[in-house]
Amino acid sequence: MTQQAQPYILCVDDDADDLMMLREAFEANGCTYGVEVACDGEEALSRLRNTLPGQNLPSLIVLDVNMPRIDGRETLLALQKDSTLSKIPVVAYSTSSSPLDKLFFNRLNVAFFTKPSYFNELESVAATMLHFCNPSNQQPMIH
Repeated sequence: MTQQAQPYILCVDDDADDLMMLREAFEANGCTYGVEVACDGEEALSRLRNTLPGQNLPSLIVLDVNMPRIDGRETLLALQKDSTLSKIPVVAYSTSSSPLDKLFFNRLNVAFFTKPSYFNELESVAATMLHFCNPSNQQPMIH
C-alpha cells in the first residue's frame, strides 16, 4: 500500500505535540481515515502538487494558521487558486483567537477552530472536523 492509498486527512502544523493530540482525537472518534502530516504550507503544497496519478487527494486539510515559511493564510490562498486543490475541504485549526484570523478564514468559507486546552474538548472539535471530509476524494485522482 502506498503512503496515500487509503482515504486520508492532511494535517498541516509545525507543532508535533498538537499533531499527535489531534491524531489521537480523530482515533477516539473512530476515524477510519489515515492521517498524514506536513510541517508547514510549503511542504503541504509541494506534496499536493506532486500527487501522482492513482494517488488520492486528502479528504480534508486541517490547516494551522501560524507556521514558518508559508503560513496558513498563504497556503489557503494557494489552494483556492488551484483548480484541482480548491476542491479539497479545508478547516483552520490554530491557537490564535484573533478575530482578524477568524474573519479571514470565514470570509473564504473555511471553518475556524481554536485549539482547545483539554482533550475532551479536542475530541469534540475533531468530531466536527470529520463532518467536513469529502468522501469523493477517496477515489484516485485522474490526470
